Amino acid sequence: MTVIKSRRIFLKNSFLSSVLLITYSGELFGAITPINTIAQVHKDLFPDNKMAPNQNDINASYYLNSILNHSRITNDRKRFIRNGVKWLNEESTLKYRKMYTKLSSTQRQTILRDISKTNWGESWLDIIMTYLLEAMLGDPIYGGNRAESGWKWLKHTSGFPRPKKAFL
Repeated sequence: MTVIKSRRIFLKNSFLSSVLLITYSGELFGAITPINTIAQVHKDLFPDNKMAPNQNDINASYYLNSILNHSRITNDRKRFIRNGVKWLNEESTLKYRKMYTKLSSTQRQTILRDISKTNWGESWLDIIMTYLLEAMLGDPIYGGNRAESGWKWLKHTSGFPRPKKAFL
């Protein structure tokens, strides 16, 4: 029983580190982990600057992985996030013949604008941005907002009592 539980935990925790295969014209074009693509999308949606928290402080990729391992997140949502990474890379491949993470900054912004005009793209970007903001502004106990960087940026004082343990 312990081995089965360990495998389940491993598979559950490896959601964003698994590999997606991207095809182009029916042939294998490349392989990418969702976490690499989502981390780049986070940087493109919320670029580092001296005024705002940096990507390491936000820790959005870790936070998103934690959320996606939560039992209250539906399998449909998890599948949509994973498929969104695949579709984003397919759009990049169709337009530029490169995976999203290999594009220039200008090309990535073009792809994000293009997909934002589609139903799936608008919904996917909304979900990704929502989790990015949650990571930046939530209580650090959940893995994002390291050193309360998001709160300091906004000059926010958290409410009390703060959680003593994560409810994830």
